[in-house]
Amino acid sequence: MTLTTAHRAEPEAEPRKPKRRKSTQVQDTRVDRVFMVGVYILLTTFLLVVLVPLANIVASSFSSPAAVSGGRVFLWPVDFTLVGYEAVLSNDAILTGFANSVFYAVVGTLVSVSLTVMIAYPLSRTELVGRKVLIGGVLFTMLFSGGLIPTYMVVRALGLLDTRWAIILPTAIAAWQVLIAMTFFRSSIPGELYEAAQLDGASDLRFLWSVVLPLSKPLLAVIALMYGIGQWNSYFSALIYLRSEDLYPLQLVLRDLLIVNNSGGSNLADQLAAQQMADLMKFSLIVVSTVPVLLVYPFVARHFTKGVMLGSVKG
Repeated sequence: MTLTTAHRAEPEAEPRKPKRRKSTQVQDTRVDRVFMVGVYILLTTFLLVVLVPLANIVASSFSSPAAVSGGRVFLWPVDFTLVGYEAVLSNDAILTGFANSVFYAVVGTLVSVSLTVMIAYPLSRTELVGRKVLIGGVLFTMLFSGGLIPTYMVVRALGLLDTRWAIILPTAIAAWQVLIAMTFFRSSIPGELYEAAQLDGASDLRFLWSVVLPLSKPLLAVIALMYGIGQWNSYFSALIYLRSEDLYPLQLVLRDLLIVNNSGGSNLADQLAAQQMADLMKFSLIVVSTVPVLLVYPFVARHFTKGVMLGSVKG
């Protein structure tokens, strides 16, 4: 009897189903979702609180004097006109104040940033003799100050009254910016770089100029923005130390326009027209004084996000 072997065809292997990866994302609970909704509502409210007045100011600056004085402008210009900006740009006091503010902001920022770096970098070096005592002195100025009258007496004794330097020097250094810069230098500039520079024969000043400052662009952008905005918006120092109107910054001119607001005119119609024009010029001047800061901020915004976290993470 002949035995035959039956060859059975092997069944095809079934394709393996890919394993589902377990999701590592944590599912938000109902409390988390309610909390996030509350956060978005709060942030949206804050955004509207800022944007609505800003939109009203911009809309009013492009409206007619009668519409502005009559309170008919909300978020959109009424009777569109540029007469407010024409009046602002043709006012010699405003143009002089604008030029003075640019000078104070630019020169003051350069002086402040330079002095801050010159103080913060030595304090960041652990080998500096008396470092802790000096840092304590910086911290002391954040809590205590001589006050307005002693400061005024010092400015007067130095012969700075009614000069441009009275606006720049008394507020040239801020302790908070010094601490920010000191923390950045200590945490972001490795000690090995300093040792390598010493081996190459570089002095401390050369190391600061050629190595530290190029690596500190985020820091410089942040403290320059802080000092620049502070100088641009400052008017109290000018109010105290300046007497000559040709030295007034734009903010002091704006203050005089908002508070003093002397409207001339021989009859009621002229006084009404002058009052309406003054109301319109207030909004136009506010926009003009805000534009330079808005133009500068985009150039330092990419550094600002990184700079506000300076020294927050160690390791």
